Amino acid sequence: QVQLVESGGGLVQPGGSLRLSCAASGRGFSIHAMGWYRQAPGKERELVSVITNDGIPNYADSVKGRFTISRDNAKNTVNLQMNSLKPEDTAVYYCYARLSVGATTGARWGQGTQVTVSS
Repeated sequence: QVQLVESGGGLVQPGGSLRLSCAASGRGFSIHAMGWYRQAPGKERELVSVITNDGIPNYADSVKGRFTISRDNAKNTVNLQMNSLKPEDTAVYYCYARLSVGATTGARWGQGTQVTVSS
């Protein structure tokens, strides 16, 4: 069983920073990409940022220039540095991984971590 465990959410004032981390654990899996999605109350889950094994990142337009994603392939971890946070960044952030277990490839999700940007 592959698990994704997130950490680093919390409450921050507008303009502040937070760093989210996610670690994948288990046996017999290989990761193709990792990243983050978020879901605000009353809204659908949306892409924040995903990074491939080659280190190529993709960002939502709303976070470009403010958020930075990074990975450690050897440790199966992904981090999201969030700067210049805005109230509209408030959401539950979910770690995402596209991975293979044997011949089966699919998505895995973490349990989510709350990020609240408020004064």
